[in-house]
Amino acid sequence: MAVLKEFRDFAVKGNVIDLAVGVIIGAAFGKIVESLVNDIVMPVISSLFGGHIDFTNLFIVLGNIPAGIPRTYDTLKKAGIPIFAYGNFITISINFIILAFVIFQMIKIVNKIRLMDTPAEPPTPEDVVLLREIRDSLKK
Repeated sequence: MAVLKEFRDFAVKGNVIDLAVGVIIGAAFGKIVESLVNDIVMPVISSLFGGHIDFTNLFIVLGNIPAGIPRTYDTLKKAGIPIFAYGNFITISINFIILAFVIFQMIKIVNKIRLMDTPAEPPTPEDVVLLREIRDSLKK
């Protein structure tokens, strides 16, 4: 019974609940960033490089393709044919860079808010200042 009570105390601590909320929000935020990259950033990059570049379909086939299978990333993956999918890696890397930048900006904003909410240190009382002066003069 002591183990169950200890586990319950651990599970309902604020840090564990905060972590769970963070993971859930992080997963949803990851989907938003993925959509941002796939639906907004990649089409712009594609148009800058002459149009219709889809990084996901940039790959090198490492095995033999049986007859009748289209040469696309999805169909080759489903068929179990080994491919070197460097385009997918580029897309995921761009996702990571954007996500890291957005989280960096969010942390900067949170830190600024924390600094604004921190109460200013109250001024040192006159008697303490006077006692410090007496102490310093006695040291001399």
